[in-house]
Amino acid sequence: MTLVRQLFVRTGRQERFLALAELLAVRLARDGSRHDRDNTFPYEHYDMLRSAGYHVLTVPERLGGLGATLTETITAQEKLAAGEPATALSIGWHLCVIGKQAEARTWPEDVFERICREAVEHGALINSAASERETGSPSRGGRPFTTAGRTRSGWVLNGRKSFLSMAPVLRYAVVSAGIEGEEGGGWFLVPMDLPGIRILDTWDSLGMRATGSHDVEFRDVHLPPEALVEPFGPGRTCQVNAGGGAGWGLIIPSIYLGIAQAARDFILDYALTRKVSTLPGTIAEVPRIRALLGEIDHDLLAARSLLYTLAERWDGEPEQRDRLVPLLGAGKMIATNHAIRIVDRAMRIAGIAGLSRSLPLERFYRDVRAGLSNPPMDDAALAALADAALKEAAARKSVQEHEFSR
Repeated sequence: MTLVRQLFVRTGRQERFLALAELLAVRLARDGSRHDRDNTFPYEHYDMLRSAGYHVLTVPERLGGLGATLTETITAQEKLAAGEPATALSIGWHLCVIGKQAEARTWPEDVFERICREAVEHGALINSAASERETGSPSRGGRPFTTAGRTRSGWVLNGRKSFLSMAPVLRYAVVSAGIEGEEGGGWFLVPMDLPGIRILDTWDSLGMRATGSHDVEFRDVHLPPEALVEPFGPGRTCQVNAGGGAGWGLIIPSIYLGIAQAARDFILDYALTRKVSTLPGTIAEVPRIRALLGEIDHDLLAARSLLYTLAERWDGEPEQRDRLVPLLGAGKMIATNHAIRIVDRAMRIAGIAGLSRSLPLERFYRDVRAGLSNPPMDDAALAALADAALKEAAARKSVQEHEFSR
């Protein structure tokens, strides 16, 4: 067992899920670069994930799933992303929705159980549809332009969502919409095969090209009354790193740690074999190269330590979760920014060869930058930390003033 596994993989269940992800990572990687280059959607990847039961990783065991904890899930997701980042990110949103709901219980219980059973029995996949080009990141709390109007038979949904990962294979989308005539809105469970739903082929990005994160249009989509699974008030339009089950948002930054780990492993092998005429041995003997390699492991250790500590505390100390929430954004911010630095350093070591499509570094370089656009944004994470620190300072000052006045 490597030192990394000794530090962060500490239970038999973690080993079990890690082994499953490792096997799938190898299989998915076989044609991942082709889908990235051709900008095509890897339908076969989801067949593999379903066949292996990976898509029910976070479904509770009582409902037929594997019942993975948050820590167990990020262990698996990091490994899967090291082999195929785009598919790992996409299935990560599905795992996040299920895992968060299994913990938070904010939907009607019968609805959640039905979704889980459809996942187990039929391979159903689900994702949140929150982003809109007009409002920017949903983590900023803008009221959705997508609307839900009341009808005699339930609801009618109209609007357009952006960046809906796995759009081509989703069975359900949980769509945020403002309720007409009301200040707030709600999350609506929408089967993706209903009339009036159209997937628009808009996803052609720098990185994460195989996620199928297309725009989706909802035009006069009729829904039953029970489609409203969770209302929300003004400013609450993001289900990642917020509200009940917020810790499950850590699944997403674990993807970028996986990319960083893959870049690190590649560049170590590269440094041990790369020779130039001006050196007696390989470039691994050059002090500057060794310093960069040390910085890579330093950053990876720091980011992974924080992310896994947060996940383990979230799993093991539910009574402390409210206090952990401000730290979740920091965990995401540190993981994604450290991952970018790690890949950047690997590119410096490889030199101009790193830009070649014959090496995997150029894809790591592109894919890892997507983490900056996943919620919460860096400024929002910093604001949450500042708010928590100021509240703590104000409370301490209040106690001191009270004691002084006695």
